[in-house]
Amino acid sequence: MNKKQLQSEQTRKRIGDAARHLFVQKGYKATSIEDITAATGSSKGNIYYHFKSKEGLFLYLLDEWDRDWIAKWQEKEHRYASAAEKMYGFAEQMVNEDLNHPLTKAADEFFVGDDKTCEVEDRLAEMVANHLAFNRALIQEGIDSGEFRSGDTAGLALVLEALVVGLSQISRRSSTEQALTTYRLAIEVFLHGVAETAAVSEPER
Repeated sequence: MNKKQLQSEQTRKRIGDAARHLFVQKGYKATSIEDITAATGSSKGNIYYHFKSKEGLFLYLLDEWDRDWIAKWQEKEHRYASAAEKMYGFAEQMVNEDLNHPLTKAADEFFVGDDKTCEVEDRLAEMVANHLAFNRALIQEGIDSGEFRSGDTAGLALVLEALVVGLSQISRRSSTEQALTTYRLAIEVFLHGVAETAAVSEPER
């Protein structure tokens, strides 16, 4: 990275740090570009040069959040002795790092809006693809080790993603301990099911 690139990245980080504080404090929709210019001392032109739009700035902050999440996971992943333990560890990190993250409320506002640009739609698709790849790798690890029976890893990855996304939506008002209990139960059900094997029969089609 040359000097110009370094200065540009430092400017992006300075603007991003100030904007993050505003998004946390006021929410996504209530934070305007004017608020960000006032907080950073930058001109609108400078902000648009580095981020193109308020959406682009928020996507930058989401990327930082993703990188931080992955780094924290990589730091602790080796502590888990099995793929099943990693599943529970993954659920715990989802609660601690996502439900309790300062940007969670603003992110909910950001993704719920109906006026998403192509850039946001593409970023959403990329995030989902990354999450599914993470899930598939974790499930495949369990299959390869003999912990999990062989199955449709892509389908199972999708079910796991739907499970944690749904839990994140309904656990917003739960305490951390309540959320952890629910997420652990969800992983237990995902891994072991709820019905006696002999009693289970697939309905006729």
